[in-house]
Amino acid sequence: MLDKRGTGLSDRVREVQSLETTMDDVRAVMDAADSDAAVLWSGGYSTGIGVLFAATYPERCSGLVLFDPRVKGTRAPDYPWAPTAEEWRERLAAVRAGWGERRYLETLAHEWAPSVAGDDEFRDWFVWHMRRSLSPGAALTSFRAAMELDVRDVLSAVRVPTLVIPRPELPGPGHYTAERIRGSEIVELPGFEGIYTWVDDDAHAAMMHATERFVARLTSHTGSERVLATVLFTDIVGSTELAAQLGDAAWRDLLGRHHAIVRRELARFQGRELDTAGDGFFAAFDGPARAVQAASAIRDGLRVHEIEIRAGLHTGECEASDGKITGIAVSIGARISSLADTGEVLVSSTVKDLVAGSGLRFEDRGEHELKGVPERWHLFALSS
Repeated sequence: MLDKRGTGLSDRVREVQSLETTMDDVRAVMDAADSDAAVLWSGGYSTGIGVLFAATYPERCSGLVLFDPRVKGTRAPDYPWAPTAEEWRERLAAVRAGWGERRYLETLAHEWAPSVAGDDEFRDWFVWHMRRSLSPGAALTSFRAAMELDVRDVLSAVRVPTLVIPRPELPGPGHYTAERIRGSEIVELPGFEGIYTWVDDDAHAAMMHATERFVARLTSHTGSERVLATVLFTDIVGSTELAAQLGDAAWRDLLGRHHAIVRRELARFQGRELDTAGDGFFAAFDGPARAVQAASAIRDGLRVHEIEIRAGLHTGECEASDGKITGIAVSIGARISSLADTGEVLVSSTVKDLVAGSGLRFEDRGEHELKGVPERWHLFALSS
């Protein structure tokens, strides 16, 4: 069967399945990193996955950067920049026969990076890099996927902020893409030879600067937004009495050890330090389980130095603005911390429910009134 453009339907199905598998891989990596949304940077014949992901999962794509984008693999009347079917057949035959051979890969180096291909050290690196990037079979699959690429119809469905950076030597594909993604912007680079900007200092610096400015505009707005966060409050038990007992110099030394251990565990569990007041820390986490584990690790790490703390955690919606978070959820977390006993990691029922299945175990501490907070709150202590 053929679709309206005369493409084999089985080829189009195979192409879509491949892109969907790659999208699953992208989401799996983001999930593993606890990343709710990210700016995707793509280009060339990898543009397909970028635009398809942005159109399918806009809530997980904060922005899209496309360098020298290609949205159609084989030449068409409205897309004259792609190789013809015959040119692709010749390319695939060459890849099948030569991939991995030094002579063929050096030919690619001269084609893709002519300005540096005369350098022996660069050619050695290029051959090494290509051999280790793709096996002959994987290379053939990759080039065939590029030939079959066609995401022209997807461009109009992209609604996320998009930056398009055409390649100066062949700007047509970039302008074609930008014209079909609503609200996209274009940045032109100084000219360079080949397909890689990093062979030319001026072109590469311009591209990195354009990317940096684009991402900064996405993340540095002055408005606030509602985010779900797990807040953690810790402080040293009996700090006033301990400071008086130790004296100023020893107390400063103890605080230094305390701060180093707390910050080490925050970094380990991907927490974000928001405030430090004396012997207390206020931090936020994207995931409640990691927040509880961080609190436990902080407590245990400080006990080695005979420093006892208490910790309180709550998960809720917060107002995020200028790198800070505020709101009732923050107040609840602070009040819970004040109720914790020595060495106790005390959490709200919300945290306990969210970490179900994580293997963390809790002991019931009953309902409590939290000063300045409506209603009574059921609290639980992490089992040691």
